[in-house]
Amino acid sequence: MSEALLSRLRAQDTARHTLERALETGRVHHAYLFAGPDGVGKELAAFGLAQALVCEKRGEASVGLFGAMPASFLACGACSACLRAVPRDEKRLPVHPDIVVIERALYAAQAIGRRTAETQDISIDQVRTLVLSRAAYAPHEGRAKVFIVRRVEELSVSAANALLKTLEEPGARTHFILLTAQPDALLATILSRTMRIRFAPLPDDIVAELLVARGIEAGRAKEVARLSGGSVEAGEHLADPEESEARDRFVTRALEAIAAPGLEPLLALAEDAKKEKDLLRARIVALATTLAAKASDSARADRADADTLATRGQIALTALDHFDGNNAPQLVVEAMLSRMRAL
Repeated sequence: MSEALLSRLRAQDTARHTLERALETGRVHHAYLFAGPDGVGKELAAFGLAQALVCEKRGEASVGLFGAMPASFLACGACSACLRAVPRDEKRLPVHPDIVVIERALYAAQAIGRRTAETQDISIDQVRTLVLSRAAYAPHEGRAKVFIVRRVEELSVSAANALLKTLEEPGARTHFILLTAQPDALLATILSRTMRIRFAPLPDDIVAELLVARGIEAGRAKEVARLSGGSVEAGEHLADPEESEARDRFVTRALEAIAAPGLEPLLALAEDAKKEKDLLRARIVALATTLAAKASDSARADRADADTLATRGQIALTALDHFDGNNAPQLVVEAMLSRMRAL
């Protein structure tokens, strides 16, 4: 049975109620910024809002088993527009003509008027082709036009400035939903012209439940959920055997860097952290867990290093707080390991 996408959003009550209230009152903002970690429901909420905006039956009264029912402000989930609003292919693209997705390297270079692929950022060519060329026109099917920008922090400066002009003077029934895990990396002018809705990390039990629904064995799902930082996306990566091995290698290298006489192992691990930022939080959690276990074993054996190990575990947990800002992962790892070495 079909259902509205917003109804699938888990453990994001504040965000969901804000969007539902906007739909109910007819005061949907022209530009939203969905900010929060990856894998917590931002994109589901974005397509859920888009689905509601293009739904053919939203606002219409219906007849149930016991007579007339009041009009719903949510998507019906079953009409042609609702079904076409649901992303279905490997690129997570809908087929509804009024829902446009912007993302780095999502489209072939020729399709957006480029000679080369987008490797560093979302180019101004993509914004011109997919946004500026359409923004001045009415929605294709009459309800609304929605632009969803994945990882909006990857916009080039010229692309961001071009998008900004449209955000300042949006067309009728035109809405933008910008998705980011790094709101501090955005231009202040874009931040000032969007309504921010925050998405929090998911509880571990919800992550585990959603991982099981994606085919991961229950015991494994529960294990990796604890290390996922509240992200289903991170949990899927962690459940992969290759990532499990990579996480163990990180912990081993970190312990070796702490004990090494020189700084070379520390600097090498910190350098590698730049390439693995998305999974670094889970790896540091694994390091903290390992240190806590070693501290517990040392305390039971009455060894002198128990307090040092416990303090190093706390330093690892403190390092996690710095990923919420705009700190470079390389510097976070360097500072964390340097403090551990100093004990």
